[in-house]
Amino acid sequence: MAKYRLVLLRHGEGAWNKENRFCSWVDQKLSSDGIKEAQNCGKHLKALGFEFDLVFTSVLSRSIQTAWLILEEMGQEWVPIQSSWRLNERHYGALIGLNRAEMALNHGEEQVKIWRRSYDVTPPPIAESHPYYEEIYNDRRYKCSDVSQDNLPKAESLKDVLDRLLPYWNEKIVPELKSGKMILISAHGNSSRALLKHLEGISDEDIINVTLPTGVPILLELDENLHPLGPHQFLGDQEAIQAAIKKVEDQGKVKSAEK
Repeated sequence: MAKYRLVLLRHGEGAWNKENRFCSWVDQKLSSDGIKEAQNCGKHLKALGFEFDLVFTSVLSRSIQTAWLILEEMGQEWVPIQSSWRLNERHYGALIGLNRAEMALNHGEEQVKIWRRSYDVTPPPIAESHPYYEEIYNDRRYKCSDVSQDNLPKAESLKDVLDRLLPYWNEKIVPELKSGKMILISAHGNSSRALLKHLEGISDEDIINVTLPTGVPILLELDENLHPLGPHQFLGDQEAIQAAIKKVEDQGKVKSAEK
């Protein structure tokens, strides 16, 4: 019997997900398909009887918008939401805005997979001349963060994401979980992968093969020490979920017509 239950998900599809670009810290709203994913996620969680007490999101709009739509579908709009940059997507540095398939054509699929999925490889840092540098670092949402803007990352590996996420998990989320609250975390592909790695003890080598589709809730059942009682569970139509996972994996591959 699980002592604690937690639902985690990667936000619904964003505009740049649809365009197959590295979105990272650039603020994007959900695409029309992403809105439907979030709404369907809410309907499914409602049908399963989930009742949330608290929601955590990043400070990026696609994460927050996903949480709003889920709660609306569940009739739980009143549930409090707390947002932190520590749940943000991984900072892809100089890769931000670039098309993954085009990069696979130029650098090879294996290199793109390493940049996207490896644990401790950091992409080249973002430079002040980057077209999205000013948009990111002049955004006032980061003036409210618990670190100075000068100390915000310029590029991150998945290890870096876990290092900045863990203090928030331990100091903010865990106490709420242990108090008996049912928690929903609406985050991003890499912040969710980092948390799964921590909770499930996934090795540095195996994490490269963990892929999360957009808008699919993940159930974690934990014991009194926050150790998983079994592997994480994708909630929903399993065939459709596997197809969605393959779609994400294929984003880093050269398009067939270009091979």
